Amino acid sequence: MKTPSRLFFGAILLACAGLLSFAIYLQEEVGLEPCPMCILQRYAFTLIAIVALAAVIHGPRGGAFPKVYGALVVLLAIAGGGVAARQSYIQHFPPATTSCGTDLEFLVNTFPISQALPKIFAGSADCAAVHWRLLGMSIAEWALVWFVLFVAATVWFAFARKAR
Repeated sequence: MKTPSRLFFGAILLACAGLLSFAIYLQEEVGLEPCPMCILQRYAFTLIAIVALAAVIHGPRGGAFPKVYGALVVLLAIAGGGVAARQSYIQHFPPATTSCGTDLEFLVNTFPISQALPKIFAGSADCAAVHWRLLGMSIAEWALVWFVLFVAATVWFAFARKAR
C-alpha cells in the first residue's frame, strides 16, 4: 500500500507537471511568450515538482521527513506566490512608464543578483500585459491560486493533521 505522503506529494507532482505542461502549450501552440516574472513562477513550480518527486521516491512514513519536504514545498510556494502576487498587482496597476523590458537571462547575466532582482520585480510592460484569461483571471492570478493551494494543503498535511 502506498503511504499517505507518497499519495500527497504525488498529487502535488502531477499538479505541477500539468501546470508546467499547460504553460508550455500556451507558449508553443498559442504563442504567448513568458515575461521574466512568468519564468520565475515556472521555476518555482519546477522546484516544487522536484521536491515532490523526491518525496514520492523516498516515501517517508513518518518522522521528520514529511515535515522537511513539506517545509520546502511551502517555502517554494510562498516564493512563487510572492512573484505571482506582484505580477497580479502590476497587471491591475500597470507602471506609469511602459517599456518592453528585458528578458530574464539578460538581467541575470548582465547584472549582479542584487541588482537583477529589483529590476525583475519592478515589472515591465510585458509583465503588466494580460494576453489570456480563464474565468476572468490572468495566468499570474491562477498561478497565485495554485501556490496558495499548495501552501494550505501542505501545511495541513505536514504539520496540522494527525499522522496515521
